[in-house]
Amino acid sequence: MSAKVKSIIIDVRFPVEWSTDENLVRKAIAKELSWSPSDLGDYRVLRKNLDARKKTILAIWRIEAAKSGDRLPPILDSSFRLNALPAGAQEAHIIGAGPAGLFAALNLIKKGVRPIILERGQPVRQRRRDLVNITRNHQVDWDSNYCFGEGGAGTYSDGKLYTRSHKRGNIEEALQWLVHFGADPEILVEAHPHIGTNKLPQIIERMREEILQAGGKYIFGARLLDIQAENGTVSAIRWLDVESGKEQLNPVQKLVLATGHSARDIFELFHSKGWKLESKPFAMGVRVEHRQRLIDEIQYHGKQRGDWLPPASYRLVCQVNGRGVHSFCMCPGGIIAPCATEPDQIVTNGWSPSKRNNPFANSGMVVQIDEQVWQEAGFDGVLGGLNFQRHVEKLCWEAAGQTQQAPAQRLIDFIHGERGRLSSAIPQTSYLPGVVSVNLRELLPHVISDALAEGFREFGKRMPLFLDPQAVIVAPESRTSSPIRIPRDSVSLNHPDVDGVYPCGEGGGYAGGILSAALDGLRVSDQVVQSFEA
Repeated sequence: MSAKVKSIIIDVRFPVEWSTDENLVRKAIAKELSWSPSDLGDYRVLRKNLDARKKTILAIWRIEAAKSGDRLPPILDSSFRLNALPAGAQEAHIIGAGPAGLFAALNLIKKGVRPIILERGQPVRQRRRDLVNITRNHQVDWDSNYCFGEGGAGTYSDGKLYTRSHKRGNIEEALQWLVHFGADPEILVEAHPHIGTNKLPQIIERMREEILQAGGKYIFGARLLDIQAENGTVSAIRWLDVESGKEQLNPVQKLVLATGHSARDIFELFHSKGWKLESKPFAMGVRVEHRQRLIDEIQYHGKQRGDWLPPASYRLVCQVNGRGVHSFCMCPGGIIAPCATEPDQIVTNGWSPSKRNNPFANSGMVVQIDEQVWQEAGFDGVLGGLNFQRHVEKLCWEAAGQTQQAPAQRLIDFIHGERGRLSSAIPQTSYLPGVVSVNLRELLPHVISDALAEGFREFGKRMPLFLDPQAVIVAPESRTSSPIRIPRDSVSLNHPDVDGVYPCGEGGGYAGGILSAALDGLRVSDQVVQSFEA
């Protein structure tokens, strides 16, 4: 048996320009260790951060290093492979093939349970045609769009993998699964890992191939219509075959609901049955878009961005009259996308390709919305927040001409005077269906538009160039998170009214992005397995 390699973990700081020069990096590591460069053997990066607060921009890398002659063991876990399920394996149904549903399926197979995945949308490649149809023809498919379809909303909305939910599960496990299916191993070390919309579809396809090879099942174009229960326990699901228009009935033992934050029909189904739902705060606002080179200039103190610096991002937050205003899902080198799930609404989101090399940078800029807001707008009950959200999306659709064009305004016109002013012309934007000039201060509910205007003014004090005359805001950014939580027991993760139903991920109100949804899928699937063993 070979001796265990002794290694040291340290944090090393050096000018970011050095990061592309192996000799300079090794010298910086050796200096931090008080070793001579010849004493440094194998090393690897565990975490990469960037400190751009001062003109000298620093790379901050956490390093694991060994002495010369020693080799560090591989960091990737070879156990990330699925074995074929036995013919008589227990079965669990999963509604939704987004990150929560897919990671639940992977974990179920790993632990001997066969997942049967029903997805209302289409496979990831076919889904692209439905997205093109939105952009070119302004036609929204109810079941296959930016939010619904294989891979979920995250597949075509950037692929950001960072989360603050470090208590929710094993982040390293989720990231290693993604590397196993083809993601760049750099996601294991980047402080803000990102895959990119152009690369996620292939990863999702490989995931499907391995799930099918192991004995899992997929049914695409399957819209859930009803969940049936007997004596308080789930017994069957009724679903629509979207292509044929025929309804199907399947008996089920365990049902993982991983339907995503935009599956409003599922919330309405639970409400119609009298099963418990909870309204919860969420955020709404706009997408703000700048030229990427301007954001680089702001964040990098005018420094030219070489190969060693990524396209710059930002994070902004302030309080306006006790209500939070903050940036959300910032996309360097990105695109604003049309993400409606119903024909009579406008919804925007942002995404970036893996290289983040588009000329624009966009970010959600949103305001915290609570029960007081939607009640004052005339929307009551547990579905009040959802109906307020839908109301704003329809207002924007009507204001922009009842197509998938979106209402837009120059940022400086939005914050002008008391109620803003109509922009005489809108600069070019990345939003491909097109934009229509609208005074968003008058269109959006005042609780949103007034807080945004004051927030933008505050951010302009911190970053004066942010209030650029060419900056454009596009509305609305309305799907930041679910306005509804489907409750579940804190231990069993079952819904309190229906045993065997497991709310999961963003649609249940338990996640806020790809990684946190994946972690919740792993957690819920563990409970499903335990329930079979009980």
